[in-house]
Amino acid sequence: MKSNYKIAIALAAGAAIGAAAVQGLHAQVKLPAYVIAELDVTNQEAFLKEYTALAVKALADSGSKALARGGKVVAIEGAPPKSRIIINSFPSLDAAVAAYNSPAYKKARAIGNKYATFRLYAVEGLAP
Repeated sequence: MKSNYKIAIALAAGAAIGAAAVQGLHAQVKLPAYVIAELDVTNQEAFLKEYTALAVKALADSGSKALARGGKVVAIEGAPPKSRIIINSFPSLDAAVAAYNSPAYKKARAIGNKYATFRLYAVEGLAP
């Protein structure tokens, strides 16, 4: 009978340790983030020539991966889309915010502001 209590206590302790370990692992998972940019471009040629290369490099240096960049956009419901839509992925929401606040991107953005109006927002993705 005493050995049954020892086994029950050992199982309960093992389950508690396992649950704590799983919680710790979940807390360490950083969720990916996606930045959606809606742009109204007023001078497409100058925008592409002067802004795009600088912005793409600044964001890539910050860990960005382009998922969509100015391709065909179709409205399914609601207001029509802006003239250019860009979607970038980042390892985390913090990384996304840091990339768009970086000096390199701000320099590119100063040029981009001459040729477009921007609306940018970031959203946390789902756990992998």
